Amino acid sequence: MKKLEHLSEIANNYDTYIIDLWGVIHNGIKLNEDAILTIEKLHNMKKKVVFLSNAPRPSKNVINFLKKLNMNEKYLKNVFTSGEASSIAIKSEKFGKYFYHLGPQRDNSLFKGLEQNKKNLSDCDYILCTGLYDEYMNDLNFYSKLLINFKDKIMVCTNPDLIVDRGNETEFCAGKIAQIFENLGGKVVYFGKPHFSIYNLILKKSDKALMIGDNLQTDIKGANSEKIDTNTVLSPCGSCRQSMYEYESKQNAPIKVLLKGVDNEVVEFLSVADLLPLVFQCDGLKKVR
Repeated sequence: MKKLEHLSEIANNYDTYIIDLWGVIHNGIKLNEDAILTIEKLHNMKKKVVFLSNAPRPSKNVINFLKKLNMNEKYLKNVFTSGEASSIAIKSEKFGKYFYHLGPQRDNSLFKGLEQNKKNLSDCDYILCTGLYDEYMNDLNFYSKLLINFKDKIMVCTNPDLIVDRGNETEFCAGKIAQIFENLGGKVVYFGKPHFSIYNLILKKSDKALMIGDNLQTDIKGANSEKIDTNTVLSPCGSCRQSMYEYESKQNAPIKVLLKGVDNEVVEFLSVADLLPLVFQCDGLKKVR
């Protein structure tokens, strides 16, 4: 068993840190203050920090969102998204000129300037999937019925994540729609973690990098495939972390957590509060009868 109490124990082993955003730095609503303190220390150590997100939007949009959460601009020099990677392919017409946008209107910035190339399903060259329609966020059968007759089209998925936790709520992501499309017999091209193309855009072969993330299927799997060191423990989902933390707070004593990684290494955490992503503190929770 390897006991790792703090990132500082291995910090000098790496010159580049690739860090996931949603679930590690923030939860869609607020920043993780402990994570920001760690970023500050890495910044002071002159380490290169790259924030790599599966957000289906241009990098500048994510930077603006982080600024609204009051994240210091000095940490935002290296932010790259799956949306940014896919936009390069869209502009080059790699999959054709005309696309059908499957996703919420808030993702329209991904194809800004190419609105004239947006078509219906029958007339498009490919399906550009950035997520779920706002009015059908939980109705997965809707997407099966929508796509069943268009299996001959290529789907470009700009966010391979299946789900994401927004505060205490769990939401489906574009990866879930891509999974449905594949189950129907369709072909999907993915942009973002864990697929190798996104790492080629942010890393040099000489970089000694460590990946920090909360998703085994995207953050850790992608890093392993690219031979990037990882914090290779399998972390509980956001809802489970929150529940464990509330028990820990209620008993006013830490709960020791053992996490097993993909390489069978076991890491010991001395408290649920040490797990990332962030938890909501008890003083921010409402009592419900």
